Amino acid sequence: MGLRPTTLCALLLTVSSLYAQPAAADDPILPASIIFATSTGYWEDDGTAPAVQRVPSAPQPTASSPATAKPRHGYYKLFAVRQSDRTAKIYLQQIEQGDGAPAIASTVELQELNELKPYVTDIRPENSSGMLKEPGLFAMVYLKTDPDAESETWTVVIDEFGEVTVGKASN
Repeated sequence: MGLRPTTLCALLLTVSSLYAQPAAADDPILPASIIFATSTGYWEDDGTAPAVQRVPSAPQPTASSPATAKPRHGYYKLFAVRQSDRTAKIYLQQIEQGDGAPAIASTVELQELNELKPYVTDIRPENSSGMLKEPGLFAMVYLKTDPDAESETWTVVIDEFGEVTVGKASN
């Protein structure tokens, strides 16, 4: 005795609705203070490299010893968080793609941009074709230092060695 396709479909929908956990309208999946975000670029390491950092610091102990270190890879997320004065703080994250769900490997504040007290108007990746196959990142941050001024373009670049460079775009 076989189930008809419509019966099978109805049964699957009923069962899946019992286990579905819909987000409530007021459940902040993405906090309201995140005004722009882009996920782009690619990174990989041997599992012993320290997280991306912006200022030199004392050597960091690694979470795993070299004998048990497992190669890691992932992408970058660049995002702006609105502050109470309407300016924004800009952060860069390394997102690790492992066997399970993506996980945050590191988060750093981009001081070069945050010192400007920017009004961020957009953040865009170099391209929108998906994750890159070559290590690095190139993204543009559009910002104003005065809310009534024209937007300026700044670039955030990470080279194949993980070196982060932030600068005003030259057109």
